[in-house]
Amino acid sequence: MSMGGMRGMGWREVIRSPDEKPVLTWPLIRRVLGYARPYRAPLTGMFLLIVATTALGLATPLFVRRLIDRTIPAGDLNELLLLALGLLLIPLLGGALRVWQRKLNARVGEGVTYDLRAAVYTHLQRMSLRFFTHTRSGELISRLNNDVQGAQTAISSTIVDIATNAIQCAAVLAVMVSLDWRLTLVSIVILPLFILASWRLARRLRDLSRRQMEANAAMNATMQETLGIGGALLVKLFGRMGEEADRFGRRAATLRDVAVERAVMGASFMVVIGLVSAVGTSLVYGIGGWLVIRGTFTIGTIVAFGAYLASLYSALQGLANNPVAFASSVVSFERVFEVIDLPPDIVERPDAVRLHRVRGDLAFEGVSFRYDADSSSPLSAVLRYGQPLSVMTALSNAASDAAPGPEAGEDRDGGPPSPEGGPHSQARPLALEGVTFRARPGELVALVGPSGAGKTTATYLIPRLYDPQEGRILLDGHDLREVSLASLTAQIGMVTQETHLFHDTIRTNLLYAKLDATQAEIEAAARAANIHDFITGLPQRYETVVGERGYRLSGGEKQRLALARVLLKDPRILVLDEATSSLDSESEALIQEALGRLMAGRTSIVIAHRLSTILAADQILVLDRGRIVERGTHPELLARDGLYAQLYETQFRGENNP
Repeated sequence: MSMGGMRGMGWREVIRSPDEKPVLTWPLIRRVLGYARPYRAPLTGMFLLIVATTALGLATPLFVRRLIDRTIPAGDLNELLLLALGLLLIPLLGGALRVWQRKLNARVGEGVTYDLRAAVYTHLQRMSLRFFTHTRSGELISRLNNDVQGAQTAISSTIVDIATNAIQCAAVLAVMVSLDWRLTLVSIVILPLFILASWRLARRLRDLSRRQMEANAAMNATMQETLGIGGALLVKLFGRMGEEADRFGRRAATLRDVAVERAVMGASFMVVIGLVSAVGTSLVYGIGGWLVIRGTFTIGTIVAFGAYLASLYSALQGLANNPVAFASSVVSFERVFEVIDLPPDIVERPDAVRLHRVRGDLAFEGVSFRYDADSSSPLSAVLRYGQPLSVMTALSNAASDAAPGPEAGEDRDGGPPSPEGGPHSQARPLALEGVTFRARPGELVALVGPSGAGKTTATYLIPRLYDPQEGRILLDGHDLREVSLASLTAQIGMVTQETHLFHDTIRTNLLYAKLDATQAEIEAAARAANIHDFITGLPQRYETVVGERGYRLSGGEKQRLALARVLLKDPRILVLDEATSSLDSESEALIQEALGRLMAGRTSIVIAHRLSTILAADQILVLDRGRIVERGTHPELLARDGLYAQLYETQFRGENNP
C-alpha cells in the first residue's frame, strides 16, 4: 500500500490485521538466494554439519537401547564401558560440531548483513535531495536496521532451521520405522491435533507480540521526542516535566501489562504443546508396553522410541512455524530491495566530463524548475509483518502524516497559488521560470528578493542537488548534466543558512572538507574564518567535541566553522546564504571579515542579507515569484524605483554601511 493509499486511515486500522500474510514470489526468492551465492562454501559446510549432528543425535537412543536390552542383562562390562564412553563422547563431539556450525552460520549471516547495509547505504548516497525531503529519516534507519536484520535472519537462521528440522524429521521417522512401523504409525496419528494446537496458540501469541511491539514503539516515540536536545529544551521551557513523566509512565505501563500477558500466554502455549506431546508419548508407551508384555517388543526399544518421539515432535513444531518465519524474513528483503531499486533523480552520464582547471564562469540559460507536486514518500508504508511500528507512526497516531515540504531552506516554492494570498504571495506552480544570468570568473552575484522568491532554489541547482526541467546551467561552457558529480562538487563550496556539524571534534568537522589536510592548513583556514583564536582558547583546542549538530557552540561560532570548512576545501565557485541577521554585532563583524577573505578571487553566488554584500556585488539579481524581475548594480536598481528600491527601504536602508 502506498502512502497515498493510506491517507485518511488511522494507524489502528492499519495494524488491525494480524492475519495478514506476507506474499512470496519466485523472482523475490531467487533474488534473495542470490545474496547467499557468495557464501556457498560455508553454507555447504553448515548443511553437512547439520547432517552430522543429526546423525549423532540419533545414535544416543540406540546406545541406550543396547544397554537395556543386551549389555546390562548379559553383564558385559567391556561393552558397558564402551557404551558409557560413547554416551559421553557423543555430546562432546556434537557440541564441537554445533560450535563450528554456529561459526559458519555467523559468517554467512553477518556477511549478508554487511552486503545489504553497504548496498543500501551506498545507494542512498546517490539519491537526490528531493528523495530526502520526501522521506522520513526514521524510515531509512528502519530499513538499514530492522529490515536488514530480518533479511539476515532469512539466510542465516530461518533457512538453517528449516533444513535442520526437515532433516531431523526425515531421519527420526526412518529410524522409528526401522524399529517398529506400528509404533511409528501411533506416533504420527496425533499429528493433526499437534498442528492445530500449535497453529491456534501461535497465532494468539503473535497477536500479543504485535501489541507488545506497538506499545514499545509508542514508548520509544516518547523517549525520542523528549530526550533529544530540542525536545528536552522545550519540555523544560514550558515546565512540562511532570506531564511528560506521566505520559511516559502510561506507555511504559501498557508495555508492562502486555508483556506480562504475553509471558503467561507463552507459558500456556508450552503447556498445551507439552500436553499434546504427552498424548502421543502415553500412546506409544501404553501400546509399546503392551507389546513388551506380550514379548514382541523389548524394553530398550520402547525407551529409544520415547526419546525419538520427543525429537520428532520438536522438529514438527519447528516446521509448523518455519514457513511463516521464512516468509516474514524474506519479505524484509523486499523492503530492502525497494530502497536499492529506487532510481536516482540525479544521474551521472557514463562519458561524463571530469573538470580539472576551472575558471568559474557560471551561466543559467532559460532555467525553469518545478518541485514534485507529489509529496508522498517514495517508499511504501506497508506495515512490516511481525515487526514493530515506526516511531513516527506511534507518535502521531496516523500512518499518513504529511511528508516534509519540498525544501529545507527558506524557499517553499511550488503548489497552486493561494486565492487569498494577495498580489505579493509567492505561491506558484514553478519555483523558477526562465532564469537567465551569467557570473563571470571572480564576480560576486547577489540574489535578493522576498522570502520564497526562489533564491535558495537557484543555489540548490548549482551543485546539482536538483536538475532543472527546462534550460541548462553551464560551468566553463560545460552543461552540468555532462560533468561528473565528483569533479563538480570538488569545485563548489556551499555554506547554507542552517550549519550542520557532526557530533565529533572540531578537527574532524573541518577535515570533512579535505581529508588529508595538515594541521597547518586547518589552522590557516580557521584563522581566515576568524575562529582560530576561539578554538585555541578551549581546553581541548581542536579536539573539542562540538555536540550534536554543534549545539555546544553559538550560532556565530558554528557559521565561522562552516566558513573555515569551505576555505579548507578551496573551491572555485562559492554559494553562500549569508544569514547574519540573528547574530550579535561582534559575531557578525567577524563573519563579514571572514566572508571578504572567502569570496576573494572566487565566483560567488550569495543570497544577500546585508547591505555590505549588495554594495560589493558586481551584479544584483532581484527575484520575485521565481523570475528575475530586475538586475544591475545598487545605484542602477535604486534609480529604477522598482521592487529592489522597495526592498532597500524595508530591509537595508537602516543599516550602517561598512
